[in-house]
Amino acid sequence: MAARVLRIKVKPHARAASLVQQIDGSWLASVRAPPVDGKANAELVALVADHFGCPKRAVSIRAGASGRFKLVEIENAN
Repeated sequence: MAARVLRIKVKPHARAASLVQQIDGSWLASVRAPPVDGKANAELVALVADHFGCPKRAVSIRAGASGRFKLVEIENAN
């Protein structure tokens, strides 16, 4: 199986955490954590892992770690 790469726009400070696919194929992630000290990124990794049913170690942020638009890779995804 090949790795899967997702384009994700992250909205920090959300009321509830969610991960929704957009019409254009990208994803919108709402996370409760603030974008401080990597807390929002850590919550995003956990959210993606939970959504796709894989361990957190299989999810990594490949680009955009300090911005709202990120490329997230899931190892061994269908």
